Amino acid sequence: MTYLDSLQKDGFVVIPSLLSPDEVAQFRTVATEATTLTRTGHWPHFRTVPKQFPPWPTTPPPASEGGIWGVQHLLHPEMPNRADFARFYFSEKVLAVAEELLGLSRDPPTDDGRPEPLVMELFNLLVAPETKDFELRWHRDDIPETVSAEEEAALLARKSPGGKQSHAQYNLALCPDASLIVVPGSHRRVRTETERAAAPYEPHLPGQLVVELQPGDAVFYDSNILHRGVYRAKPAGGEETRLTLHGSMGVVGGGGAGDDEAKQVRATAVLQHGVGAWVHRADAAFGLGARPEKMRANLVAMGTGEGVGYSLQG
Repeated sequence: MTYLDSLQKDGFVVIPSLLSPDEVAQFRTVATEATTLTRTGHWPHFRTVPKQFPPWPTTPPPASEGGIWGVQHLLHPEMPNRADFARFYFSEKVLAVAEELLGLSRDPPTDDGRPEPLVMELFNLLVAPETKDFELRWHRDDIPETVSAEEEAALLARKSPGGKQSHAQYNLALCPDASLIVVPGSHRRVRTETERAAAPYEPHLPGQLVVELQPGDAVFYDSNILHRGVYRAKPAGGEETRLTLHGSMGVVGGGGAGDDEAKQVRATAVLQHGVGAWVHRADAAFGLGARPEKMRANLVAMGTGEGVGYSLQG
């Protein structure tokens, strides 16, 4: 079964050893540095406990209240070790998987003037909160849990007409990670009555599965899948226990797979994180050849994000 077959069937696919042990060690070092900077107030872009969705506060809560659970904008021109993060994000090994999952040709454009189908989107870091555990409620990205079954069906069809995704989203673990919980197959259907009636943090939905990753493993998943996260607190003063690279990349115009409203939904999902505020800057160029710059230009074309609003609340 191909990666795409698995994604279509289950809504997620685990790819073991996408990074070698040496690469894992390298990225653990730079990811730890980014996390330390953020925890100590020297990086201003983060996700804070107990908030699940943007916008996040501009000041991190104290460690006694959980602190942060994510570091935003690893590709920002002012992020230390940005070059290392960019080499991974734009690496052939990642782009090849994304292209397969998005149904794109394996004959990528280079410097010959052909249009670039991929869009640079988001690249962040998910980390363990401090002093207390933190959980995300059950959700689908971009589809509010308050919608009716009829609205839910329409939104699922609009986001992925014919089952085709407009973007590839992944978690890559640098530490052992069992934080992501999914309901396989739920990306292709509306919620059951049991799922609709479940508590937001219900610990045991029927058929749920904990996605277990070892360092270097990645999971690519359909953002329509019913999922949540459980983040265990790191030991006080101890080493980082969760360092997970969380990225996405899209297809220009949704790959022709949706209407204008669907394309706007994707633009909101990406730009609500603030990436549009800096991606156009002259110093945001990566120096990694033509393809990353074309992907960045495709993101610039989506807009600055002003006034797009937020996909979900809470």
